[in-house]
Amino acid sequence: MSAPIPVVCSTRNPHLERLGGPEAVARLVDAFYRAMDTREDARTIRAMHEIDLGPTKAILVRYLTEWMGGEKAYSAERGSPMLRRRHHPFDIDAAARDAWMACMRQALAETCADAALRGELDAAFGKIAEHIKNTV
Repeated sequence: MSAPIPVVCSTRNPHLERLGGPEAVARLVDAFYRAMDTREDARTIRAMHEIDLGPTKAILVRYLTEWMGGEKAYSAERGSPMLRRRHHPFDIDAAARDAWMACMRQALAETCADAALRGELDAAFGKIAEHIKNTV
């Protein structure tokens, strides 16, 4: 009788590697905000942002890189994400949530060739978007 094979559990999130690394996250964020700038259904959420999206893009790149399993630069710089608290000053209703998701889905379609990964990220982003919603 052979000895049981040990099960190695990893909490490492492989999404960053599967997407293509930090450079791919930057492309995703650029596509996301490009969608927000051009989609009619995103006008309300675009108005929640500064005109210059440079600083916001940089923050989102750091957050998503960490969230997908990369370097912990976001937490080191800004602390715990506390996404609901950070978004509390904005009225985020179902329409805003849906517009955000539409922009992210468009960005994923443009930048992520892996259909399975797109589905996984879409589901995860959907949970976050629902969590951030703070207005009926």
